[in-house]
Amino acid sequence: MILSRLRSLPVLPLVTLFMALTMLTAITARSADAAPVAQPLILPGPTPYTLTLYANADLSHPPAALQRAVVIVHGIKRNADDYFAIGQRLLTAAQLSPATTLLLAPRFMTARDSGASAQMALWAGDAWMQGAASKDGVTGITSFQALDDLLRWLADAGRFPALREIVLIGHSAGAQLMQRYAMLNSLDEALQQRNIHLRYVVSSPSSYLYASPERPDGNGFALPKTAACPDYDDYRYGLQQAPPYLARQELDGPRLFARYARRDVRYMVGQHDTDPQQRFLDRSCAAALQGASRVARQLAYMAYEQFLAQRWQHPVRHEQRLIPGAAHGAERLFGRPEAVGWIFPGHASVTAGTE
Repeated sequence: MILSRLRSLPVLPLVTLFMALTMLTAITARSADAAPVAQPLILPGPTPYTLTLYANADLSHPPAALQRAVVIVHGIKRNADDYFAIGQRLLTAAQLSPATTLLLAPRFMTARDSGASAQMALWAGDAWMQGAASKDGVTGITSFQALDDLLRWLADAGRFPALREIVLIGHSAGAQLMQRYAMLNSLDEALQQRNIHLRYVVSSPSSYLYASPERPDGNGFALPKTAACPDYDDYRYGLQQAPPYLARQELDGPRLFARYARRDVRYMVGQHDTDPQQRFLDRSCAAALQGASRVARQLAYMAYEQFLAQRWQHPVRHEQRLIPGAAHGAERLFGRPEAVGWIFPGHASVTAGTE
């Protein structure tokens, strides 16, 4: 009956109907592929402030059954939307469902950014990557505090009662922030006591925070000649002139390292990230003392951890991985199947990776 009626319709209405369905399909496809929309998240404190994030859920009504949260921090371009897309591909490759895994890509904004407001913590340039405080909007919020506040928001049992793991990922400038946060934050152990495990993934930072004044020297570590670089051990490269976030914890190098050694920290860098003239590589004298390239600096830092472990008698088992076929670009690096399994142990990549 229906078929006979369709056959009796004039050709023109059928063509019009077909065109309308085609347009609707195209619109639906475009909507599915639409760019993610940044969401404001109000974080509590003495002075509440807004942090902008990209997320794979509505943050005003997030799914309560979440078991895992993944926070991925952008590089120096502060392109959190691109890193959110990279994070989505990571979750897909690791077969982690949005129903149980919340993905967040925060953006450390400046006053010049579109959408900036007085209710936000706004940083000056790239100061956020070393833990500096916001200079505009709601001032005095360090990027370390922003991560602390975000972790507390995630760890709220009334919001996410089933949450058991938080994975913090930083790449390049974001990894500079993440490596320092992994060493300096005082929140990790409190969350562990609440049965929430933290994992830090430090990917291809330009420099590292050293817990003692020694630096790489041939096959070992020694005090460098400082005539040409007298401030080499000042923060953000060493513990001298420490920021208030660390100073108020009253921890010396050995105690700070002992706490850091117990944490789940994973290091990775692209096997071909060896260019000493790479555009965004820190070439200051303090950074140059750590090695000539990102690969050299990371391998030296892994050896440095073992140097301190023997000196201060605090075993450390932080693992490190060179990702084959990758240089510095985040998309290619995180697209490698080796990176997926490294970031999410037990979740091997189901894709062939980026060739």
